[in-house]
Amino acid sequence: MSARSKARKQALDILYESDIRSSDALAILESRDVVEEGPDARPIREFTRELISGVAANKRKIDELIATYAQGWDIDRLAAVDRNILRLGIFEIVWSDELADGIAIDEAITLAKDLSTDDSATFIHGLLGKISSIKESVAR
Repeated sequence: MSARSKARKQALDILYESDIRSSDALAILESRDVVEEGPDARPIREFTRELISGVAANKRKIDELIATYAQGWDIDRLAAVDRNILRLGIFEIVWSDELADGIAIDEAITLAKDLSTDDSATFIHGLLGKISSIKESVAR
């Protein structure tokens, strides 16, 4: 697993916890960053910080996109892990210029296959593909 994939998984863990606890993802991020040396050291990767900050800053718009394009699904009915995989994927597709949309979609599908269901991976693939096709029209 690449360093960026590990950072993405770390970001998903924090977003998931934030979602199920109805707490602030940035506060959880800071509470998890133990920088001293030793067995309890849990440094947060810089890319994880970028992802969490980006999702937090654009969460309202991201959730609007999910609600609009997840046909037949209310955002609250989505599994928390799927909802947060979508949040990461949409942030990377719409607001991050660091990688191609296809890579962001593939990474999201991998997370879904590892942590959710095959049906979730298919659903996430379709929704992120749609977002990718309309991203130029999405107001940043």
